[in-house]
Amino acid sequence: MDLEEQYDKIYRYCYFRLCDRHLAQDVTQEAFLRFYRQGSGLDNRKALPYLYTIAKNLCIDVFRKQAAAPIEEPEIEAASDPSEEWIDALVVRSVVSKLPKEEQELLFLRYANALPINAICKITGLSRFAVRRKLSKSLKWLKEELKKEGFSE
Repeated sequence: MDLEEQYDKIYRYCYFRLCDRHLAQDVTQEAFLRFYRQGSGLDNRKALPYLYTIAKNLCIDVFRKQAAAPIEEPEIEAASDPSEEWIDALVVRSVVSKLPKEEQELLFLRYANALPINAICKITGLSRFAVRRKLSKSLKWLKEELKKEGFSE
């Protein structure tokens, strides 16, 4: 397992869950510290899901600590001269945000972080069948919604 590559993926995962760069950096760093302390003897098949599980639990801990604080919407940084690609990305992000959080997480893990189905099963606790079914359903819905927004296949 290439830990430098995984560091970026774990950071993106934490940022996806927390929507805060600084918190995502802190949680990513803490996840790797805990992984090094506790998971050094794991084989590659178990190491990656274990690392994601640590990161997921740390993100949950952050949410618990912030439960009393009001929830703020993440800020979207505007570019001075948005290109068509940037606008398309915002439309896709908007459509994806309509999905339930669990389905957003599955899409993120599978397609943004390119995790295998087996690793996603271990991270989420879902069966292979459930992960495949939910991904298929989410992708079908996503295609239909993007067509409505003017995207073609």
